[in-house]
Amino acid sequence: MKNIVIGLFFAALWASASVATKFGIRSADPLILANVRFLIAGGLMLGFAYLVQGRKNPLPKGKEWGQLLIFAFLNTTLYLSAFVISMREVAAGIGSLSTATGPLFVIIISAFWLQRQLRWYEAVGVVLGLSGAAMATWPLLQNSYASARGLSILMAGIVAVSAASVYYSKVKWQLPNLLINGWQVMLGGLMLLPFTIYFADWQGAQWDIQFWASVAWLIIPVSVISLQLWFYLLRLDAVKASLWLFLCPIFGFTYSNLLLNEPLSWHTFGGTALVISGLYVAQRDKFS
Repeated sequence: MKNIVIGLFFAALWASASVATKFGIRSADPLILANVRFLIAGGLMLGFAYLVQGRKNPLPKGKEWGQLLIFAFLNTTLYLSAFVISMREVAAGIGSLSTATGPLFVIIISAFWLQRQLRWYEAVGVVLGLSGAAMATWPLLQNSYASARGLSILMAGIVAVSAASVYYSKVKWQLPNLLINGWQVMLGGLMLLPFTIYFADWQGAQWDIQFWASVAWLIIPVSVISLQLWFYLLRLDAVKASLWLFLCPIFGFTYSNLLLNEPLSWHTFGGTALVISGLYVAQRDKFS
């Protein structure tokens, strides 16, 4: 029962990122929201690792800096900034659903990158999942809750984070998870900073309670608490842990409907069911 509660709590928190982002970009440019989040979150994690935990945490050295830079660029600079930017033009529920499709893109990218043969059930799962995403998205395009440009930016971000996942699996990391996370968020924020300084709308930014509440939520419940719960679930059983990701679209659409009044339809439920089915079919070898 304890692990079920933890799994539900993880999915509920992780799925809240899209709605929190929607509220944050009402007050400030998406790039500003992203950069403030990255730099504060990275600073907090690294501060805890080096100032509180102390000497047991080493600084990266040698090739580890290059590995962290590549991972940070794909996972934070490209993916998270694209996600935040896309939320201007894409419904929050679709943002949560797109996150769930990440494993499908990982399967495709790993087949090409690692030069392995794509299994038939993986191909079927990918088709089911992407068809479901298209079904859930189509009516939102019709009533201006999503745009083709916003969806393109969002999908580019999903491809980037999927590539980051494949890269992460190829590297033999020596650093603890806390340091990998802290450094990749901080370095990703620093690489994004020049673009934020030049392109963001600083004059229109409102540093109000809505902005800071959004930043605080994205850092503490989403980046810190939910990730710690995720690592706990992974240590127990990596296969069962991935099942909790299937609940994220359900929570995401619920939040977007209740808090942002985004529409729900049979397309939403049917598309979500197809995505979840596709995820399960594509990864069926993990559950056998």
